[in-house]
Amino acid sequence: MSATRSLHLSAEIGGPAHYDADHYVTLARLAERGTLDFVTLSDTFARPGPDALAVLSRVAPATERIGLVPTVTTTHTEPFHVSAAVATLDWVSRGRAGWAVDVSSTEAEARLFGRRPAAHDAELWHEAREVADVAVKLWDSWEDDAEIRDSSTGRFIDRDKLHYVDFEGRTFSVRGPSIVPRPPQGHPVTVIDATADAARAAAVRRADVALVRTGDQAVARAAREEIRDRARAHGRDPDRVRVLAALPVELHTTADAVDLAGLIGDWYEQGSVDGLHLLPGDVERDLAYVVDGTVPLLQHRGLLRRFYPGATLREHLGFARPANQYARAGDLS
Repeated sequence: MSATRSLHLSAEIGGPAHYDADHYVTLARLAERGTLDFVTLSDTFARPGPDALAVLSRVAPATERIGLVPTVTTTHTEPFHVSAAVATLDWVSRGRAGWAVDVSSTEAEARLFGRRPAAHDAELWHEAREVADVAVKLWDSWEDDAEIRDSSTGRFIDRDKLHYVDFEGRTFSVRGPSIVPRPPQGHPVTVIDATADAARAAAVRRADVALVRTGDQAVARAAREEIRDRARAHGRDPDRVRVLAALPVELHTTADAVDLAGLIGDWYEQGSVDGLHLLPGDVERDLAYVVDGTVPLLQHRGLLRRFYPGATLREHLGFARPANQYARAGDLS
């Protein structure tokens, strides 16, 4: 396996709503046994079920290494609260949090909140990108050593190391600073499903992980090349974006697990993807086949690690912890 490029593997653990947290703990632990980078838990305002971010906050202390990535809808929600909630997940997971950014585009969902009517996807994804932008600023609004916690002097915070973000977006403004100290990862990992055009426009600017829903290798390769090229055009290092094909899987036998390992290995070795995000039809059945059948074959081929070399999701993905933009600039606002 290349020292500079690793295969990344992740999976969705959602499905029919469960209100017993042990269900999700069991699935996350199974994925962790397979050394997957992360699991996602989908969520939407359009169907009933527990809040994905809250569920994974419960899963966090029951797991040790697996990354935890809930869907977080940026429409009809307050960016300040979103950033604080994701930062909190990073704290309770000790640096294993991400968030799958999504939008809400239906009138039925808009009526749940009563704040504004539904909007077009392009407008919603522009707003989502601005939410992702301000989230990074809020996470950086505390320098890493801003907390003093000196009981003898009564000083808890060095106020010179807290920063106003003063962000003005199209639909919101945020002054800051955050109410949550800078997360362990600095910036929790941002995941965006970049299949659709409007979402891809946001992903090339802000995503750490871009997902593309396709079962066609040529489509996956073209999407990866496009996303990397557009990220570069926006001044980003394309090697700082992981492009994973999001692939539905139905594994009824061990032989389907073997075939999946062959597909994953071929797509990865030919440079079509940085890895795959698996969407199981039956999560309990299919994830078990992946962990016990597909993963060992990929490990045998030297494509997939046998253990986690690091502790954080950013480390799983090969990303360094980012510098604080305010500390770097010497901004003492």
